[in-house]
Amino acid sequence: MECLTNGIVFYIFRNYNFRVTPPESWPVTMIHLHDLQKIVDQYVVLDIPSLTVEAGEIAALVGPVGSGKAMLLELLTGQSRPTAGTVQLAGIDPMDTRQFGRRVGVLFGVDNLYKRQTPRSNLMFYARLLHLPASRVTEVLNTVGLIDHASVKVENMASGLVRRLAFGRAILGSPDVLLLMDPFDNCDGDASAFLGNLIRRQADEGTSVLILSDTEAHLTTLCDTIYQLAQGRVVDSYAPAEEQQSSLPFIIPARVNENIVLVEPADILFAVVHDERAHIQTVDGLLPTRFTLAELEERLARSGFFRAHRSYLVNLQYVKEVIPYTRDSFSLKLKDADSTQIPLSRLAARELRTLLDF
Repeated sequence: MECLTNGIVFYIFRNYNFRVTPPESWPVTMIHLHDLQKIVDQYVVLDIPSLTVEAGEIAALVGPVGSGKAMLLELLTGQSRPTAGTVQLAGIDPMDTRQFGRRVGVLFGVDNLYKRQTPRSNLMFYARLLHLPASRVTEVLNTVGLIDHASVKVENMASGLVRRLAFGRAILGSPDVLLLMDPFDNCDGDASAFLGNLIRRQADEGTSVLILSDTEAHLTTLCDTIYQLAQGRVVDSYAPAEEQQSSLPFIIPARVNENIVLVEPADILFAVVHDERAHIQTVDGLLPTRFTLAELEERLARSGFFRAHRSYLVNLQYVKEVIPYTRDSFSLKLKDADSTQIPLSRLAARELRTLLDF
């Protein structure tokens, strides 16, 4: 029997019975990307030489819209074939749809639930496709904290509860691998914390978890490894547990007269080079630092800054408008009171167009 969910065909077998315990000979690595490349219209959308996630590990790939996450999810779920390289989840190729539906759970960016049905009805529908007993539905409703909402229509539930239900559907078949796209979308602080605990519990039971997200919000306390994705490439990775607590958030020291002030990245509009040193512009004025622009760029790599020009590093959160003057001449207009304009080089304009997908 087969069913179609979000464009993916899952082949379901009778006698399907929860998590399959792998033989000892199976590899511990549950997610393995090797020399993965995807080319679309002669443009390299993804290029990941190697990435692995072990059983019981939670990893995240973080990057803005246009960084390649959507295409990666298509490759991970078998909706698209790689141009080169391989993807293996729990030892199988995602294109093997028979095995995929049995071994992998997916939480998409959209919930894909029947809004006029109840949580129990939604899960019962998928349980029947998987030939799971009704007791499994009750078990999952308890796990995600929705047993008291089991008979409430989804359209009448808070968005955080709906996201929990979508997560419940992803774990319904007790998968070996979980793929989660922006799992904390539409969740407030409490809902995000609850969902984070659910994800950690799945990992503690041996599930391999890969999260794809626009930001690191809620991930630094959850993930074992965080990878930074930019223009289809992994440009950085780190283990949050190994980061010193004092470095989160990272503070930039600057000088005012004889005093040293500490500036948070979110308060910096842009940085500019003067006398071979980087100065940072805040709403309170231009402050000198002891860093070169390259050093400052490295320190702000995870804070949403973009090298717009050889002499300028800009906080993209403050960019209001991209203004073309000629075919090869651009500038960025900021949201500050003076509508400051930052020069944008032709190469940077091309990179920014790819990064932001405009």
